Amino acid sequence: MAEPAGPTASDAIPFEAFTRFRRIEQGNPIIACEPPEWAAAAHAIVVDDTVHYLWARRRADNYWTLMHSTAPASAPSAVEHDPRNPVLLPSEEGFDDWAVEYPFPFRNPADGRFYVYYLGARQGPPKQTGLLVGDGDFGEWTRVRGAPVIPADTGYDRHGSSHPSVAIEGETIHIIYTGRSQREWSRLDSLTLCHATAPTGDPANVTKDAGNPVFTGTGEEWDSGGVRETELLKGPHYFHIFYGGHDGKTWRIGHVRTRDFRTFEANPHNPIFAPSPHPGAWDCDGVLTPQVIRIGGVYHMVYAGKRGGEWQTGLAMA
Repeated sequence: MAEPAGPTASDAIPFEAFTRFRRIEQGNPIIACEPPEWAAAAHAIVVDDTVHYLWARRRADNYWTLMHSTAPASAPSAVEHDPRNPVLLPSEEGFDDWAVEYPFPFRNPADGRFYVYYLGARQGPPKQTGLLVGDGDFGEWTRVRGAPVIPADTGYDRHGSSHPSVAIEGETIHIIYTGRSQREWSRLDSLTLCHATAPTGDPANVTKDAGNPVFTGTGEEWDSGGVRETELLKGPHYFHIFYGGHDGKTWRIGHVRTRDFRTFEANPHNPIFAPSPHPGAWDCDGVLTPQVIRIGGVYHMVYAGKRGGEWQTGLAMA
């Protein structure tokens, strides 16, 4: 008997599926702090009938802690906060002794445990990527190592190897992250998309792609000033990447797809999501961190929106 055929191009999720995101009508921002604090860098994972949000609270002095909140999958904007928050503090000594943020959770099929790649930082650059592990209680996490699993040690990420996102293919964990080649925060053009892999049997054993940085933008004006905070979604035929692109003034969200992390096909409708056109709206000045996730059979986008100097977390639906 012949084996069933693998995915073909006709199985690919069309570009148009990711051009129709609309802000939910009520409830945004779904996670927020009183300014000047931020509630940002949020990511979601659905376990049974519950959406678990891991996000970061930025204090006024730029001190970041990890937070946990939940919502029913039937009502993902009905967020309730874990009374144990914050669920992870910066370490007493180490690469993350000032900030722990940008947590990306996933279930590892190799051992059934939950892992989180996250951004850790001291008071100055570089931001680097660490790894947490837990057994299903999203309020309890253990550092796998005291050192970063994606260190900032190469020219293209010398001043930042951070903002991780994950998709699993077979026994391989694919990670995309933001590389920063220049120390100065004003040099947004030094931000690029980088790729790394790890075996599911050892998520801390990360290997950087020899082709890094693998993506620096589409060449269009809207993302010519830098790309960052890239998010990964595995489809039947492509890896879909959602990212923030900067035109020198504003962050907007774009979409590209790839099969090999070498060739990238841009969505012809880019940018696919932009700041609110309404002056004074909570996300009128920029949008970032576009995690696309299926909740209840519908694609949702968890994203960060900016007004003035603060970023908070919102939700959009396709």
